[in-house]
Amino acid sequence: MSRSRSKQMEFVHHFEGAQVLDGLLELAGTSHDSLTVLTHMRQAHAEGRPSQEVIPSLFSQEPRFESPELARRLFQNLLGLWDLVQEGKQVRLEDGPRPPRPKKQKTEPPRPFAPDEPDTAFVEAAWRYLEDDEKARTRLHDAFENKQDALLGVLDAAGLTDEGYGVARHLLFELHAMLELGWPQGLASVAPAALETPGMETSPVPTALAAYADEALFEAEQDEEHPLSPEELAKVRTLVKRGLAALWSARKGK
Repeated sequence: MSRSRSKQMEFVHHFEGAQVLDGLLELAGTSHDSLTVLTHMRQAHAEGRPSQEVIPSLFSQEPRFESPELARRLFQNLLGLWDLVQEGKQVRLEDGPRPPRPKKQKTEPPRPFAPDEPDTAFVEAAWRYLEDDEKARTRLHDAFENKQDALLGVLDAAGLTDEGYGVARHLLFELHAMLELGWPQGLASVAPAALETPGMETSPVPTALAAYADEALFEAEQDEEHPLSPEELAKVRTLVKRGLAALWSARKGK
């Protein structure tokens, strides 16, 4: 015979709603209802009192029930309600329809920087747009893969670790997307030699984009789970800087 208790006998903190708790409180012989219990719990929690002190204080005398099941259910509901108060969660006692959730405000794409260079404000706005708008991110990612397949081929053959490859590919995608967002004429495809040409990494590029890339590479170096080694970081930095220079030069109609 199994030693484990049946699921039916498990004691689980669970608030079933005001109607259930009100009925259980009435059976227990207390004059409190769900609202007064909730108010009492919120005040006690604000004063730093524990549940072991708060819940017994709801009863002037020990509650009695016709069955242990009803007693268990009462304390499951009380402790479930206490957990919600302790976690700062909203507690709904009324049975009416739930209020509609506020709609998430749609993030607008940044204004193009052309014919000038992007500044820090543009880079921040473009990054947030890529983070918040999944459809736009997917569209720009598809454009990156289709237009810059030659660049990605060089990256594939660069001998990077999985972590290094992931950092370089994602960062080059973001830089490409930012340029596409800010330069309405778009970008041309980059020649594979751009990532293989020594000295390409020192070509002039907008300061805001270079700073964004440097910050991302620093975070990759400091990553708690998969930090890049100094040797790997040096390879990734060179490829990213060459890629950024090549993408900046690939603007159409400049």
